[in-house]
Amino acid sequence: MTITNSNIAPDQCDDTCEGSTNVVEIKQKMIAEDTAASLSEIFKALGDPTRIKIIFALLQSELCVHDLTLVLEMGQSAVSHQLRYLRNLRIVKRRKVGKTVYYSLDDAHIEQIFSLTLQHITHN
Repeated sequence: MTITNSNIAPDQCDDTCEGSTNVVEIKQKMIAEDTAASLSEIFKALGDPTRIKIIFALLQSELCVHDLTLVLEMGQSAVSHQLRYLRNLRIVKRRKVGKTVYYSLDDAHIEQIFSLTLQHITHN
């Protein structure tokens, strides 16, 4: 049984809290504002189910826009729009062969982020 002081809000310290000893060190190492914004943009991109499906498909194999339209059962314009968004964030990259453009994940970091997150939500 947990005893709580009803006068203390759940997200506040009580009067006897002296704080942590490493706050100054953590503050000195704090992530830069522009880096935090860039990281937030990546997570925002991963917050869309269509983009998640595109990334999952590209995790399996390099695909052209036509292939992705078939896999996702979506129009080419909608798929191209999502690919452009992902490419601007360097989540996917493209390779042109003649008139055909093939897409793949930009690098192993994207694969790791995606795979680890998927493992996290599917484990018991």
